[in-house]
Amino acid sequence: MIPAIDSVTPRDFSRGFLPAQDPLLHLPAPFEPWEEVGQWLPKLLLSENIRPIMRGLPPFPLEAIETEPQKWRAMTLLAYLTSGYVLGYEHTPAKVRPAHLAVPLVTMADELGIPPILSYALQTMYNWRRIIDAGPTAVGNLGLIQNFLGGMDEEWFVTIHVNIEAEAGRALRVLEPLHTAGDKHDIPLAEHCLHEIAATLTTLRHLLSRMVERCDPYIYYHRVRPFMFGWKDNPDLPGGLIYEGVEKFGGQPQAFRGETGAQSGIIPAIDAALGIQHERDAMRIYLNEMRDYMPPADRAFVAALEAGPSVRAWVMREKAAHPSLREA
Repeated sequence: MIPAIDSVTPRDFSRGFLPAQDPLLHLPAPFEPWEEVGQWLPKLLLSENIRPIMRGLPPFPLEAIETEPQKWRAMTLLAYLTSGYVLGYEHTPAKVRPAHLAVPLVTMADELGIPPILSYALQTMYNWRRIIDAGPTAVGNLGLIQNFLGGMDEEWFVTIHVNIEAEAGRALRVLEPLHTAGDKHDIPLAEHCLHEIAATLTTLRHLLSRMVERCDPYIYYHRVRPFMFGWKDNPDLPGGLIYEGVEKFGGQPQAFRGETGAQSGIIPAIDAALGIQHERDAMRIYLNEMRDYMPPADRAFVAALEAGPSVRAWVMREKAAHPSLREA
């Protein structure tokens, strides 16, 4: 059952879908061997020893995880190590994720309500830190907590997206008031909300245009993007990946999509709030599938907006009496 928008847990959208608190930088002492491998990942990806080293890690102490920020940090770390293990050895993907690596990954994914693979939420939304704590959540004051190879291009590519997520808050926080304006026939409020959405989209386009400043397309394609691939529709993993020891998978290969900005909730939320309908073609089916990779709260927010009244239909009915509303 799709929740009504007024039944969805209220959220602070001051920095969009990003977590209300800055992401946790480091898990506590029991996780030190795993965190150390995570910090060494850029070096290990250049080594023939990456898989033996990961196989030699002690059991992941799931029982020591106590808080929501720890869950997201653990999931991010495990997802990065999984992608490094599978995709990072001389371009010969591993077909099996060993049990002591796979079981905690799937356990944490189930706890958080997301698939057991590196997603946009893990690489971007829960994987940043501010350089100056009191500074803005914006490029120039952002760095990644976890990297693959690291370097300027990888850092810039991801932190631009973090900045986009933060700036999107200006639009996200007026989506519910926009629905209220339609219900109450509040033209000034509706116009204000629509102007805020339009201004936000202009800002997001500008931020995206800055990608080429410090992320070279060649470097991105050959050294950043390969570690984001998933195991669905991947010719190097035609059957998917076996998550060894995960009972619910029964030893069968599993196919999950890799990280992509299409897993962000920004545009789906705005489309849903405005009542924009898209043709149901192959691209729409794919984009709807990407919602499965969003954090559950983001997914629920989009679904609730989608189930609500169509702002577009209301504006079209009112356009003759209120032309300024359509212009907004």
